[in-house]
Amino acid sequence: MRLALILSVFALLFCGPVVAADGKKLRMAYDADPISLDPHEQLSSATLQLSHLVFDPLVRFRQDLTLEPRLAKTWEQIDERTTRFHLRDDVKFHSGRKMTADDVVWTFERLKRSPDFKALFEPFEGAKAIDDETVDLITKGPYPLVLNLATYIFPMDREFYSGVDERGREKDAVVKHGSSFASENMGGTGPFVVTSREQGIRLKFKRFDGYWDKSSPGNVDEIVLTPIKKPATRVAALLAGDVDFIGPVPPADLKRIRSADCCTVVTIPSTRILTFELNQDRVAAFKDPRVRQAMSYAINREGIAKKIMRGQATAADQLSPVGFAGHDPALTPRHDVAKAKALMNEAGYADGFSVTMIAPNNRYVGDARIAEAIAAMLAKIKIKVDLQTMPKAQYWQRFDERAADIMMIGWQSDTLDSANFYEFLTMTPDKKTGYGQYNAGNYSNPEVDRLTLQTQTMTDAEARAAVLRKIERILYDDAALLPIQWQHLAWAARNNVIIEPVVNVIDMPYLGDLVIE
Repeated sequence: MRLALILSVFALLFCGPVVAADGKKLRMAYDADPISLDPHEQLSSATLQLSHLVFDPLVRFRQDLTLEPRLAKTWEQIDERTTRFHLRDDVKFHSGRKMTADDVVWTFERLKRSPDFKALFEPFEGAKAIDDETVDLITKGPYPLVLNLATYIFPMDREFYSGVDERGREKDAVVKHGSSFASENMGGTGPFVVTSREQGIRLKFKRFDGYWDKSSPGNVDEIVLTPIKKPATRVAALLAGDVDFIGPVPPADLKRIRSADCCTVVTIPSTRILTFELNQDRVAAFKDPRVRQAMSYAINREGIAKKIMRGQATAADQLSPVGFAGHDPALTPRHDVAKAKALMNEAGYADGFSVTMIAPNNRYVGDARIAEAIAAMLAKIKIKVDLQTMPKAQYWQRFDERAADIMMIGWQSDTLDSANFYEFLTMTPDKKTGYGQYNAGNYSNPEVDRLTLQTQTMTDAEARAAVLRKIERILYDDAALLPIQWQHLAWAARNNVIIEPVVNVIDMPYLGDLVIE
C-alpha cells in the first residue's frame, strides 16, 4: 500500500496529466508479473518487457529483425572501436527533466555493475558523452554486435536514481532478490508510468503525457496487468471478456480460442531455447560426459514437442535456432534408450543414482509437465529424480543459489546472436566478468571459453559463423547441457485489440504502439 501511494504521488507530482479523455484501457493477463521494477536486476524477458513499457532503448528490433532508431536517431562508425550515437533532443524523463548523453553514460556504467548484464558489456571499454546529444560506445577491440547491444541500453534518469532514499538505501544500488530503491521505483522515458504495484496481484500503468514519440499509433492510456498463473483460468478470463489480452496461450487451448468469435490468436516460432543444466559441483557423475550423453539419449524431445506442446515447439539438441549463425542442421535431436543404458553401464552407473530437480511452473509454456516428462524418461536409465516445481517468483532465487542437481532454464538471445547463449549458459562462471552467470551446471571447457571470446572480435561473418558452429558441435558432443526445444510464442486478444503489429519473435510486445479499436 505504501509503495502504491509513493508511485501514485510520483505520477501526480512529476508526470502531469497522463490519461487522455478518449484513451483506451488495456486489461492484460500474463502467467506472472515482473519480480522487480529494477531494469538491471535480472536479465529476463519479463524485465525487458517491463523496460519497453517504462523506458525506451537507444535502438530496438522491428518485427523483421532490422534495427529501428529510438532514443538514438542516428549512429555512425567513427573507427573500429568507436560507434557514435546521436540522441533525440526532445526526450523527457517522467520527472520532466530532459534526457542527455550523461544519462546514457550513467546507465551504461550501471549495466556494467549488474551481475546479470555485465557479461553483455564486457567487450566494451566504456561510454563517453561528447555533448548533451552525442554519446560514444567504445569497445576494447573490433566488435560486430555494438548495435545489437544498444537494444539493451534503456537510459535511466540519473538524478532520480542518485542519492539516498528515506530508508538510507543508495538509490542506484543493484540488489538481486532483495529490497532496494530501484526494485520499487521507476524513472524512465517510456510511454507508460507505473502508478501502483501489488506484487503477484496487480501492476498498473498510465500513459506519460510528455512521451516523445508523437508518431506512435498507440491509443492505450491505461494498462492493468493481472498475473494469472493457471493457463485455463487465463484463457477463461479472455473468453469471458474479463481481460483483453493474454500471454502465453497454452497449446491445448489454441483451437478453443481460434474457434471463438470474440478473439484473435497470434503465433510465432520462437528462438528461445528451453534446456536443463546439470550441476557438476553437486553430482560427481555429471562430470563424466558419458553420463551426460546417456541422459541426452534418454530424452524423447520429439515426443515432448508433439504430446506436451501439441506441436507448438521445435525439438532441439543445440542452443542456436534456425537462422542464427551458429545453427548446425547436422545436430539433430538424439533419442536411443538402449544406447543411453550402454553409456551408463560403460561409465560405471548401471545401477543409476538419485538426483534433485527444480523447475518453474508458470514461467515457460508446459514447464512443469516437461520437467515431469524428463524425470520419467531419466528413470528408464535408473536416474531417480526428486522433482520440485514452484512459481517463478520463488524459482529464480533458488536457481541463483544453485539449489538442485538439475535445473530448468529458458534462454532468449536478445542480441539475436549465437554467442549470447554461450556467454551466459556455457562459459566457465566468472563473477568478475559476468560470463557464465546462468551456467548453473558449472560446466567448464577452456576451448568453448576461448572460441566464444574469439568470436567477439571477428568481423568476417562467414568465418565467425564457422567458429560458432564449432562451439555448438563441442557442446553437442560433450552433452554440456540438455537442450529440449525452441518454444513457440502465442498471444491472444479480444478482436478489437490489434496485437499483430506489436508482438515479435523476441517476446517483447511494444504495447506503447498498441491500438484498441
